[in-house]
Amino acid sequence: MTIVLTPVEARIIGCLMEKEVTTPEHYPLSLNSLTAACNQKSNRDPVMELGEAEVQAVVDELMRRHLVSDRAGYGGRVPKYRQSFCNTTFGPLQFTDLERAVVCELLLRGPQSAGELRTRCQRMTPVAEVVMVDAALEALAAHAAGPFVVRLPRRSGARDPRWMHLLGGEPAGLEAELADAAASASVVTAAPGRSALAERVEQLAAEVAALRQEVAVLHSRLPPG
Repeated sequence: MTIVLTPVEARIIGCLMEKEVTTPEHYPLSLNSLTAACNQKSNRDPVMELGEAEVQAVVDELMRRHLVSDRAGYGGRVPKYRQSFCNTTFGPLQFTDLERAVVCELLLRGPQSAGELRTRCQRMTPVAEVVMVDAALEALAAHAAGPFVVRLPRRSGARDPRWMHLLGGEPAGLEAELADAAASASVVTAAPGRSALAERVEQLAAEVAALRQEVAVLHSRLPPG
């Protein structure tokens, strides 16, 4: 299943996934509520300032692609929207509660470590240990309809690697991470006589090579034009 989302599409899908779980009493969302959710100052990165007309245009496109639905019977005269991206009755894409929360948080906040995801996913489902997030990330990376996530090279000075979603089409963020990793490797290589660092450089180089291959595969899967 090839799904390519623009940044605004990712924000809208992420918001609908989030509110479906965190505020079910107010779900599905009206256009006004959806716009407010997209523009939240908390739990969003980057912060956006979208207008209702812009959100409506993107929602209409997502409805055309059957990733968002608007049906009668939700009550009231104001149209309300729900996500059809995953975990719907007849949809082919089914995640566990934790996998769903991980995808949602990555859509809303961009690349994050497993520890960060554990903290943030608690809003949507209980997460007892970070190893549960590790397992969910590995499952999403090996998903039969995916991959949906990829592990990024560990940044210089960072304790844990970060993960990013692969639903964004042109993986500009991934290319930037690869460039940062390559720059870090170059700095480390300049320090002579440090075998542990040299080993780390080799590991980084292998990770960068593997991720560049992943990028090439993703490019080949994108629709033409």
